[in-house]
Amino acid sequence: MKLNSARMAWHDALYMPRDSQGACMQEMGLLGRMIQKTERSTNANHAAHQAIAGRIQQAIDTLPRHLKAFGDYMYSPMATDDDKEEAEEALFRVAYAMGANMTAKKFEKARLVAVGVLHRYRRMHQGGQSEGIDPCPTPEAFRSWLDDVLGLQLSSEQWGREWGGFVQSCFDACNDLDKTALVPVSLAIKMMKIAA
Repeated sequence: MKLNSARMAWHDALYMPRDSQGACMQEMGLLGRMIQKTERSTNANHAAHQAIAGRIQQAIDTLPRHLKAFGDYMYSPMATDDDKEEAEEALFRVAYAMGANMTAKKFEKARLVAVGVLHRYRRMHQGGQSEGIDPCPTPEAFRSWLDDVLGLQLSSEQWGREWGGFVQSCFDACNDLDKTALVPVSLAIKMMKIAA
């Protein structure tokens, strides 16, 4: 396990590598899907991976539930729907607290806009090095995605005035939640590098 970034370490600490690609392909052929198993040969590499992964997992477990869910949704290979829902709720709460008051009608739409921003943020930061591409780089593409995936139709008129600030607040909130969630993992990596 390489300790290049906290994002990659989060993923790798929860990922169990397979013994062989052939066994994986055979399993996919038999079952029609990939499943993660704990059965594998044990060797020094496996033991080293488990030792490092344990330190990272311990650091992750120090986080409050909403930050752990956010980080798991972003980086864990075993993220659940519950993690996704908690991450969406945490993002909305933080973004709403950053912005101005809104009407009840806009409030419900804002929840779905926050879900869309989290989707975009996750796609841009998958892979651990934040080198992903924004799947909805323009307001038109984002409105189209919201309509196609979430069934939310938003007017293009006055987009910047109506939603631009809230979308930016959502991205800022994602950034804040992400950085806060990664702090204990970064500290664990730093401590392991000092000890090495």
